[in-house]
Amino acid sequence: MSKRIKVKPLGFVVISLALIFIVLTIVSVYSPRDVNKGFRYYINNKIGSGCISYNQGTYSRKLKDMLPDYIGETSVSGISRCSNKRELLRKVHGGELFRIRDGRGYEVEDLSYSYPYLTKEGKALLREIGKRFRKKISSTRLRGSDFKITSMIRTTEILIRLRKFNSNASVNSPHFYGNTFDISYVRFSSPKWFITDCDKYFLKEVLAQVIWQLRDEKKCWATYEIKQGCFHVVAR
Repeated sequence: MSKRIKVKPLGFVVISLALIFIVLTIVSVYSPRDVNKGFRYYINNKIGSGCISYNQGTYSRKLKDMLPDYIGETSVSGISRCSNKRELLRKVHGGELFRIRDGRGYEVEDLSYSYPYLTKEGKALLREIGKRFRKKISSTRLRGSDFKITSMIRTTEILIRLRKFNSNASVNSPHFYGNTFDISYVRFSSPKWFITDCDKYFLKEVLAQVIWQLRDEKKCWATYEIKQGCFHVVAR
């Protein structure tokens, strides 16, 4: 007679844990990197609530430049404003504007009310922010995280569309001149599985510190946009 194989309770537990590990690994590989989407967002909210405190100062509220402080200078140092995309692309072909793609430390979101182009100075500033941001988080468990660019250059045509939904959009926006961009401080991409509120605060304030240091070096102006959830940054 053939003997029936019995699985001991301990063996069953080990096998179950192994299967759970395999499933989580597969989900991790195929889930979106953006912590605000999909399965990882659910896991973060249900499980990743524990905080590890970071020794990080608060810099965001120091970023309080106002439009009158810089609009005169930035409108002269940037490009002349474009009425539509055709005019903008002519400036791209003429070497006045450069296409901005994902880079070290940052990702470009899908832009609904702006175009992914900046002047040479704007591009250089963005790359410097990304480089310094990555360096500051390189020794933490959040190393490899990216911040998100949510807005760049606008045309008059785009502004008209935007004002239908946001009456606060300035008719004299520095976004016209190609040396201005917005960085979200609420959305980050990270290889870390569980993103806690402490993690988000740390990434936000590291980013603010980097921008503050560059502002102190006279390389930019910056504003902490509380209602918009972004840092508004203007190259000098």
